[in-house]
Amino acid sequence: MACDKRFEILFEPVSIGPVTAPNRFYQVPHATGTGFRKPQTGASMRGIKAEGGWGVVCTEYCSIHPSSDDEPSSTASLWDDEDVRSNALMVENVHRHGALAGVELWHGGSSCSNLYTREEPLGAWSRPAMLPNPVQSRSMSKRDIREFRRWHRDAALRAKRAGFDIIYVYLAHEYLLAEFQSLANQRSDEYGGSLENRLRLSRELLEETKEAVGDTCAVAVRYSAAGGFTDGEPLFEEHRTMLELLAEIPDLWDIVVDDYSLELGASRFVKEGALEDYMSWVKQVTTKPVVSVGRFTSPETMLRQVQQGILDFVGAARPSIADPFLPTKIREGRFEDIRECIGCNFCYPFAVQGAPIRCTQNATMGEEWRRNWHPERIAPKASERKVLVVGGGPAGLEAAVWLGRRGYAVTLAEARNELGGRVARESATLPGLGEWAHVRDWRLAQLKQLPDVQVLLDSTVDAAQILEFEADRVALATGATWRQDGRGRAHDKPIPGWQDAHVFTPDDVMDGVLPQGPVLIYDDDHYYMGGVVAEKLRSAGLEVLLVTPSGRVSSWAKWSDEQSRIQARLIELGVRSETDSIIASLGAGRAELACVHTRRTRDVEMASVVMVTSREPNDALYHELCERIDIERVGDCSAPGTIATAVFAGHRYAREMDADQDLFRRDRPRVS
Repeated sequence: MACDKRFEILFEPVSIGPVTAPNRFYQVPHATGTGFRKPQTGASMRGIKAEGGWGVVCTEYCSIHPSSDDEPSSTASLWDDEDVRSNALMVENVHRHGALAGVELWHGGSSCSNLYTREEPLGAWSRPAMLPNPVQSRSMSKRDIREFRRWHRDAALRAKRAGFDIIYVYLAHEYLLAEFQSLANQRSDEYGGSLENRLRLSRELLEETKEAVGDTCAVAVRYSAAGGFTDGEPLFEEHRTMLELLAEIPDLWDIVVDDYSLELGASRFVKEGALEDYMSWVKQVTTKPVVSVGRFTSPETMLRQVQQGILDFVGAARPSIADPFLPTKIREGRFEDIRECIGCNFCYPFAVQGAPIRCTQNATMGEEWRRNWHPERIAPKASERKVLVVGGGPAGLEAAVWLGRRGYAVTLAEARNELGGRVARESATLPGLGEWAHVRDWRLAQLKQLPDVQVLLDSTVDAAQILEFEADRVALATGATWRQDGRGRAHDKPIPGWQDAHVFTPDDVMDGVLPQGPVLIYDDDHYYMGGVVAEKLRSAGLEVLLVTPSGRVSSWAKWSDEQSRIQARLIELGVRSETDSIIASLGAGRAELACVHTRRTRDVEMASVVMVTSREPNDALYHELCERIDIERVGDCSAPGTIATAVFAGHRYAREMDADQDLFRRDRPRVS
C-alpha cells in the first residue's frame, strides 16, 4: 500500500550537520538493560529498529570513563579499544539498513555510586549520590575538570572510530554537566556562580567535541528545556537563556525536561505529546534541527508537530520498543498493524535493574539475538497439528495470533462474550488504564487477518468437551483469580478471621460489586492494582484506608517511575494510607493491624476489606487432563504475573510449537 501523501513529510531526508538522516523517525537514546555486558543483544535490538524504518537509532547512555558507573543499571561504554569493537557491531547493524547511528556520551557525576568500578564519584561540588547508597562525590578540582575534558574528547574519537554518525554531549537529567549548570553550583572559580560560569564546561565540551569529530560526525546535545517537577506551568528558569547562548554550536538539539516522571510519564498520568508545552519555544531560538519525545502513538500527532514547526524529528523510545516497525507501517498505510505503546512503563524497570528490556505489547523485545525472535516474522508451521487455545486473555490471544501466522489451524474458545481477559476488564473498569486496551485491540485486528483461526465466544469448556474436540495440542490460558484469604508475600497462610469479615477482591470491584465503606484495602501486591482500586473506591465516595507491608504505597512502581505520582494522587483524593503494616487478624467490622518492625498491634474499624495480595491460577482443567492429552498451561494460568509476562508466555508457546527448545544464547565476556 502506498504512503498517504499527508505523511510524506515524515519520510523526507533531514540534514544534521555533516550527515543526513533518511527520514524524520528518530529513536532517541534509551536504556535497554544490555550495555557493555550484552553487546550482541543490544546490537541486534537496534538493528531491528533500523530495519523497521527508524532513520536514526541511538545507543543507551554511554559511559566515557570508569568514574561514571551506574550499576546495577546497564550502560554502554567507550573506555578503551575493546569498547570500540563492541559498539562497532551496533553501528554495522544499524548502517546495514540505511539508518544513522548515534551514541550518547555520558558522565553521571554525583548521581553515580560507582558500585562496579569503585572509583570515587566526581561532582561540581561534593554531594550524596542520587540513589541512597552511602556514597558522596568528590568536588572536582580544575585538574579533575581538565582530565574530564580529555576523557570526553577521547571517547568522542573512539565513537568516531566505531563508525557513529551522531555523537552526543549530555547536558540533562541531573548528570555531571547539568550539575555544573545548576543554580546550586556556587563554586568560587570560573566554573561556578554566574550563569556564564556554570555553563562554561558545557560550552567547552561542545566546542572540543565539534573540533575533534565534527568534520564527519554530527554533534548533538541532550538538554532540558524546562525545570521543576510540576505538571502545571512550566518552570523555564535559566533553561531558555542557556540554550540561547549555545543555540548554534551543536548540529542537533534533543530536548527533554527535568521531571523524568513527565518525560517517561505513564499513561495513567501523562498523555501523548505531553512535552509540547515545555519545549515548543526551542525552534524559535535555534536554526538547528530539534528532536523530542512524547510517547507518540498517533501518526496524526507526529504530523502536526512537524508541520507546525515544533519538531524536525519525531523522537521515540517507548513507541520504538512497542513497535520497531512503526515507521514502515506508517509509510505503507498499515495503521491497524501498529502496536501502540500503552504507556505502562514495563520496559523501564528491568533496564535499570540490569536485565534486558521487555515490552507488554512486543514480546520479542530483548529477544532478537538471544532467541532469534523477529517482531514481524515467524517460522511457518512444521506440522498439521490442530491447536485448541482455551482462554482469550493476553496469553491466549497472543498464542492464537502467532500460531495463526505460522499457519496452524487454531480454535480459540473464550468463556466470556468478549476477548481480552484481564486486559479488557482492567482497561474498562479501573481508572487511568484505558490505553491498556490496545493490547487486546491490536491482537483482535490481527485475528481478522488470519483465516485459520476460529474464535468461539461464550464457550466455557470442560474436560469432556476438550477431549471430544480432539485437538493435537491444547493451550490452557484461563488466567488467575484474586485470592480472598489474604495469602501473599506477608502471609503464607490465610489471615485469621478472614471468613468473618466482608472481604472483596479486585475481581469483585471489576465486576461492579463494590464494598461498603469505610473500606480497608490490603495491598501486598505492591504494583498498580492496590492504587487503582483505592482510587476507584474513593472516587465512588467511600472512605478508604490503604494498608501495605511496604514502606510506600505501590512500592514496586518506583521502577516504572509511577510511585510518587500514585501516592500523590491518593493523597489528593483523600485516601489514607498506613505503611509498614500487615493485617494480623480480621473480624466483623474490625481489622487488627501489626507493625512489620515491632509487631505492635492496633484495631481499626472498617465495614469491608479488599484483598490485593496474590492470585490463584485457574488450572483445574490442566490437572484433570495433563496425564491424558498434550496440554500446557500458558500465562497467568501457569504462573500469575503481569500482562507483559502473559503476552510473553503466549508468544513463546506459539514460537516453540514443533521447534527445538534450546536454551537461549548468552552474551559472554571475552576470555583470553
